Amino acid sequence: WEQFHTPKNLVMALSGEVGELIAEFQWMTPEEADRAMESSAAEAIRMEMADVFIYLARLADILEINLFHVAEKKILLNSERFTERGVPTDS
Repeated sequence: WEQFHTPKNLVMALSGEVGELIAEFQWMTPEEADRAMESSAAEAIRMEMADVFIYLARLADILEINLFHVAEKKILLNSERFTERGVPTDS
């Protein structure tokens, strides 16, 4: 599969898997979605989330991106941005 793990292909696969995750929630009410992990959809949701994680991790590996580092940076930037607007943050 290595030959198919190009950034373009991985992003496309990731998008497809996110779509499959969305489909698991599509017709749920907000209350049903809150309890999704107690429903018959729980295992399918876990598996779709695993697929999303795997493709995202592989894409990060190919692009040499440390996801933990960039997530931390993004959280900090969001915190600064929302603090500047006067919106309270949880931290």
